[in-house]
Amino acid sequence: MSYVDRRLPKRPTSGEAPYALDETFFSRTDDRGVITAGNYIFHRVAGFEWEEMLNAPHRIIRHPDMPRGVFWLLWDTLKKGRSMGAYVKNRAKDGLYYWVYAVVVPCEGGYLSARIKPTSPILETVKAEYAALLKAEREEDLSPEQSAMILCARLQELGYEKYHLFAAHALSTELTARHAGLGNAPDPRVRELQQMLQNADDLAIQTDDLIREFEAMRTIPHNLRVIASRLEPTGGPVTTLSQNYGAMSREMSDWFSHHVLGKDSNFATIRGSVNHSLFLECMARVLQECDGQLNRERRELGSVDIDAERKILAAMVRDYAEKSRRGLRDVRDEADRILKACNVMHRHVLGLSSTRVMCKIESARLPESGDALTDIIAQLGLFQERISAQLDRIAGLSNAIRGLEGDAF
Repeated sequence: MSYVDRRLPKRPTSGEAPYALDETFFSRTDDRGVITAGNYIFHRVAGFEWEEMLNAPHRIIRHPDMPRGVFWLLWDTLKKGRSMGAYVKNRAKDGLYYWVYAVVVPCEGGYLSARIKPTSPILETVKAEYAALLKAEREEDLSPEQSAMILCARLQELGYEKYHLFAAHALSTELTARHAGLGNAPDPRVRELQQMLQNADDLAIQTDDLIREFEAMRTIPHNLRVIASRLEPTGGPVTTLSQNYGAMSREMSDWFSHHVLGKDSNFATIRGSVNHSLFLECMARVLQECDGQLNRERRELGSVDIDAERKILAAMVRDYAEKSRRGLRDVRDEADRILKACNVMHRHVLGLSSTRVMCKIESARLPESGDALTDIIAQLGLFQERISAQLDRIAGLSNAIRGLEGDAF
């Protein structure tokens, strides 16, 4: 019996199967979900003998309290070649249950599932949501796919536009709670990425505000032309200036629509890129923990080749750490492009401002200009001030994202 085993409470006859906060465990399956390997902690917590576990379907540890929609989402994600993170309630051979946050990763010949003990407040929310989803599955005879769609819709209501946004937030939160529970300092890279994600969220809000400002200004050039036509029925300097202003506004709006509003624009994608990097970094941390755990174990793992599993885990740790670094470089490139876009928009605004000043000068020369032209010139000034301030805020957030990314290397 190891030191870890001795300090664990005796296995109860009902309720939750015990395992320590600093323990991580993994299992590996083929592409059909048949178990091909695992570490000792997985064997101990699940309660199966090695000969019962190896070559058995992974569903032997599935708990009936788990909604089928979660597993549909899991397999749909894995079949697309992507990794998946999820809270899972498992059942041991003796009927005990145990909660994990599982990270499931495609690997050569199948998939690897690495697990940590969840302790953050998110777990209680997940328990309630899973219970409600399971009830709906049973009462409404939902298919697994329908259940998965309901789960994703519910996450949207909770503020997560996509499931992977929730998965990254949950995994990073669990790792932070784990460090705190073990009395360790927070992981600096994870903390920096969490701050980067907050900046990306703020940038999305600021971009939405910028879009609203542009929507609000669309009528101003038209109103300026109408007023100019009334003041100068046969044309004149104000008419010319209003036409120039309208042309510049259209050019700016067209550029804005193409570079900012597009679903593939850097403004739209940077949040997802930061979130992906956060998930990859956290996933690399969990795999690293599993690698360390396996290296500390000095037990026979049935017919599992320990050295081969160590090599597989070590290679996956290196692979996903490098993927995280590449993701961070992509984030920096996107932040750079956003900064360049802000500079282009600033130049557009400066051009509008010059035309507005000239329009104001011409207005002063017209004794009968009335209040209408004065009001609309004031509106133009306010619009340009707000746009400039919004661009400055966006540029500041982009610089903050770049700065954090630079510190992370």
